[in-house]
Amino acid sequence: MKKSALQKARAAYQPKLPIVLTGAVKAVEGKATNSVADQEDIKNLFPNTYGLPEIQFEKAASAGKTEPVNVGVILSGGQAPGGHNVISGLFDGIKKVHRDSRLYGFLMGPGGFVDHQYVELTAEIIDEYRNTGGFDIIGSGRTKLETKAQFDKGLEILKELNIKALVIIGGDDSNTNAAILAEYYKEINAGVQVIGCPKTIDGDLKNEVIETSFGFDTATKVYSEVIGNIQRDCNSSKKYWHFIKLMGRSASHIALECALQCQPNVCIISEEVEAKKQTLNDIVNSIADVVAARAANGNNFGTVLIPEGLIEFIPAMKALIAELNDLLAANAEEFAKVDRQNQLTWIAERLSDDNTAIFTSLPEGVARQLCLDRDPHGNVQVSLIETEKLLGEMVARRLNEMKSEGRYVGKFASLYHFFGYEGRCADPSNFDADYCYALGFNAACLINSGVTGYMSSVRGLTKPSVQWIAGGIPITMMMNMERRHGAMKPVIQKALVSLDGAPFKKFASKRDGWAINTDFVYPGPIQYFGPAEVCDQPSLTLQYEHR
Repeated sequence: MKKSALQKARAAYQPKLPIVLTGAVKAVEGKATNSVADQEDIKNLFPNTYGLPEIQFEKAASAGKTEPVNVGVILSGGQAPGGHNVISGLFDGIKKVHRDSRLYGFLMGPGGFVDHQYVELTAEIIDEYRNTGGFDIIGSGRTKLETKAQFDKGLEILKELNIKALVIIGGDDSNTNAAILAEYYKEINAGVQVIGCPKTIDGDLKNEVIETSFGFDTATKVYSEVIGNIQRDCNSSKKYWHFIKLMGRSASHIALECALQCQPNVCIISEEVEAKKQTLNDIVNSIADVVAARAANGNNFGTVLIPEGLIEFIPAMKALIAELNDLLAANAEEFAKVDRQNQLTWIAERLSDDNTAIFTSLPEGVARQLCLDRDPHGNVQVSLIETEKLLGEMVARRLNEMKSEGRYVGKFASLYHFFGYEGRCADPSNFDADYCYALGFNAACLINSGVTGYMSSVRGLTKPSVQWIAGGIPITMMMNMERRHGAMKPVIQKALVSLDGAPFKKFASKRDGWAINTDFVYPGPIQYFGPAEVCDQPSLTLQYEHR
């Protein structure tokens, strides 16, 4: 492939490993663990991999005798910056265990594992992808690993290639699948270890020992650059309100981080909306009040950040969507046969009275967006709901009412943006390049330790990377029971924005001033070369959480 000047320069970058992983290591077991909730249910579902201890790596006197190990790797779910460095770190890690170790990549995600589509990842291939964005080294996919038939079919290719360990790089659902697969292979004594790596730009796969998921740092820096550019344009023309929707269907971490980086006039945090039981009208009124207050100062412009999943956090809408999910999951075939012009009526006739009233009050376009095909997990595809346009149009109507009441004297023109795919495959920041490489190398150490059902964990991330703490935690430790496709299933619990957490408190202490004043910050593009304070800093979320 033809490489840009930046690609060539980045190829020479050597990620910085935690010092503990640079020599021989030993696994030190901590205390036994329990799931974050629903302990008895999770224990009964995972009898062979529940209650395992946390593991922390320490330096060892010597490595001892080692044997070659064949390892498989899967990229699962949506892309996140740094995935190639996880694979690079894994490759280098197993080669350190033994130079004859081999790495096989399953093509296009879990589907390649089931269908026996793979490629051996050699040094020549790996070297082409170090420090690059994207998942194109082997591709990714959203096939769910959840049936015995899939597990057995995958085991056939693992045995054929003599693969003793499988690394699944993915988000909460993908790592839930990894836990289920680890349990099954342990139960049947398949002789295959399963290790997970925490990936998602949404930032909702984290806890005390998974401080952040990889890709979040890079993606939010990409979005913040573009938001900053829009704010600079906004402050130049002084005539538009920009409504900007940001990825993050289940949590508002991206919106919060971008707000901390850019200081917009308004940033909605879904978790706060839910906690305060706000209605759609409450949100619209609060935005309209900010627009009016700025207009009174002669400022008919501004920015509004909106998390992708907002609509599911509005209590009344959340109840409606939950019933819609169950209704459409249970009656998918029947609904598919209904003529388009009759679909909304068909749904309204089958909802509860309260939800029927809400559903029929929505604009037809939004109602139809709520009824589109579900994602692989059975949930409404909130990224297809144009929440930014819904809010912008409702704010415009509210401002007209306020103008007739003599409470608004400005001019209102709105522009709309949705930032999602723009950040998923960016070249990783130095932080993500280092973090991802360490996660992959650390996964190789977990494999060498003989464990299964663990997630690669690297923490202490606000310190210099050489001081990071490496180890692993049982995936079952993060699990609870949730309703999926109308049934209760074990899944990794998503980490939502904590309203008592330092990042939100910092935002809440500043937002009133940002609303009225023009305090925009323009972060600029990601910097890869230069002083550490410019190039190597982690996200503000991580810095505030671990001060």
